[in-house]
Amino acid sequence: MWQAGFLERENEEDILQPLIEQRADPHIYRHTDGYYYFTASVPRYDRIELRRAKTIEGLASAQTRTVWRKSPGPCGDLVWAPEIHCNGGDWYVYFAAAPSRDADTRNKLFQHRMYAIRNTNANPLVGEWEFVGQVDTGIDTFCLDATTFTHKGRLYYLWAQKHDDIEGNSNLYIAPMKTPWQIDGAPVMLSKPEFDWECQGFRVNGGPSVLKKNGRIFISYSASATDHRYALGLLWADEDADLLDPASWTKSREPVLQTCAEHRIYGPGHNSFTVAEDGATVLLVYHARTYTEIEGDPLWNPDRHTFVKPLRWRDDGMPDFGRPSVA
Repeated sequence: MWQAGFLERENEEDILQPLIEQRADPHIYRHTDGYYYFTASVPRYDRIELRRAKTIEGLASAQTRTVWRKSPGPCGDLVWAPEIHCNGGDWYVYFAAAPSRDADTRNKLFQHRMYAIRNTNANPLVGEWEFVGQVDTGIDTFCLDATTFTHKGRLYYLWAQKHDDIEGNSNLYIAPMKTPWQIDGAPVMLSKPEFDWECQGFRVNGGPSVLKKNGRIFISYSASATDHRYALGLLWADEDADLLDPASWTKSREPVLQTCAEHRIYGPGHNSFTVAEDGATVLLVYHARTYTEIEGDPLWNPDRHTFVKPLRWRDDGMPDFGRPSVA
């Protein structure tokens, strides 16, 4: 069983250290083959990497394979936030990318669209990956941070996207899927930046991740700028509710995970969920920085590290995220 590795003892608390350094937007998926699969944004934003291991701690030293690289055209730059999923028996990595940039480098900086690649091999680090194409939401605006989940036999797509009629950079949307790379029906908005803590630096709701437990569907998400103000929020709905009805969802008015200056863990965000080796303990996977003195554009700062910690639970069945620095 995973035992909160990479820790240091201080003041009778377990102070977390990074599991994997310089890997932002981390996603860990435990498959039925007994392996953990890891992917994340790499500092140069030019490729998609995968690694796998039998244990969470093993991911830190596991061999890494590059399975896809940016190429001139619509997917020519800024490859962000890949996630690996097994849908319909095949492997998919969902990611966002921007068009190739010309001399006007800022002109196309935030023109991301979402894409998918597919692998039909049982081991996605061995088989060949096929570019499936754009995951079209029907809204031609900046979008990113896609994830998928299955509930009651139905596959859903969940992502962040800008809407020209709504102030801010991105909102959270959901839609059922016709295939693992095509949505079925109009997107439904579940959340937009509205509270002060969601609008620091940038008005952002992004990086959604899904957890099903205690009769509820939970969606964690990230908000605000990607510096020390970055934080996690939470939506939840009853497992029997209509997930495509925004009224089914409740939104926390306060962040559930935010900077812990005491232990120098800043801007925790863009998380995913997995389970420990016991198959029951829910683990929270997220990135954070260990300092605030960022030089230049935070976008190009490589020091967002992957952290992993157990998720606790309250008596009312709600998750307790605790502090990002303490296991």
